[in-house]
Amino acid sequence: MFEFMLCSMLTILPDYLFRRYVQGKRFGREITLYSVWFELRWGITACIILTISLITLIFYFHPSTKNVTAAFRTVAILPEAGGRVSEIYATRFEKVEAGQPLFKLDSSEQEAAAEVARRQIAEVEAEITVARTELVAADGAIVEAQAAVQQAQDEYDTQVELNKLNPNVVARREIERRQVNLEGRKGALTAVLSNKQTLETKLSSLLPSQKASAEAALKEAEIDISKTTVRAGVAGRVQQFALRVGEVVNPLLRPAGVLVPEDAGRARLVAGFGQIEAQVMKVGMIGEATCIGKPFTIIPLVVTDVQEVIASGQVRASDQLIDVTQISQPGTLTVVMEPLYPGVLEDIPPGSSCIANAYTNSHDELESPDISTARWAYLHVVDAVGLVHAMILRMQALMLPVQTLVLGGH
Repeated sequence: MFEFMLCSMLTILPDYLFRRYVQGKRFGREITLYSVWFELRWGITACIILTISLITLIFYFHPSTKNVTAAFRTVAILPEAGGRVSEIYATRFEKVEAGQPLFKLDSSEQEAAAEVARRQIAEVEAEITVARTELVAADGAIVEAQAAVQQAQDEYDTQVELNKLNPNVVARREIERRQVNLEGRKGALTAVLSNKQTLETKLSSLLPSQKASAEAALKEAEIDISKTTVRAGVAGRVQQFALRVGEVVNPLLRPAGVLVPEDAGRARLVAGFGQIEAQVMKVGMIGEATCIGKPFTIIPLVVTDVQEVIASGQVRASDQLIDVTQISQPGTLTVVMEPLYPGVLEDIPPGSSCIANAYTNSHDELESPDISTARWAYLHVVDAVGLVHAMILRMQALMLPVQTLVLGGH
């Protein structure tokens, strides 16, 4: 309607003035309700053509959309493992800081595992003490065995020497007995030496490894105990948190609630523009928006990101082939718009629905010395008609509360 009124001043109005003051025709006589089309046909036809052209020009180079929202992501309050709630520290709608405990699960099983690991550590330490004592005893046994070997060796050597001097003094059987005794003493020395080596290996490798394993098991149990206390991952406000002591919480099926971050939906707006604007929407375009959560306010924005793909065209792997006809709803071009000035989105509730415009800016091309006159005039027209869209957005900002509260019946 606004575009038609503007175009009528350039077409129908001059046509009427020509009929009235040049041809002398007047309303009620030559120009009646039934002869308006015949008398003003040139102006009406030109007005319709100009209005259609103007609307097309405005909505293509200065796109608008009602698919705008202050989108945000919530954080699910979930434990890393399922369990039964034993303590609750937070309440619904409470504002929490990052790392603040929210609730605790029953940790009796994890604490029992930690106690078992502590007992294993104490047991290994006791074994280390015993092994050190046994090592001292092994040193004494080695000295004793070495003395026994030396004594047996001396006795054997004496018997052999006497036999060399007088074979009739020492019997051959006695020498063999002394030799067997010497070999036995040597075997006992080898045994006590091996026992010492075993104790040293046990002290240097086996028992430290067992202690390290027990300490690792204790650390794992302590980590499992810490996981039973669920903490806030980010600062925000707890929502839909209605836990009761004794309730079972599962990370896959039964979350405990939702945590809404403090900065959720307050940094940017996400808009879905028509696919026809894919060649027009560029990063850096200036835009404006009005939100139902903050009426009578125009928010200056800038386009910071334009998604390269249309979400409705995505294909998920399955056991069935996708038929293109199943994608009946055409998707939109996702655009991220951030405020030009900090803090202008603070008063808008996250998730608010908005109306947004984006304006094509041809300033750099207009400043080029190589631009033609026709192109220069065309770009000036494109930039100028953006004012019409800006005025329409402001009219929508004025009418939005009326449409919502009065005409919408809320």
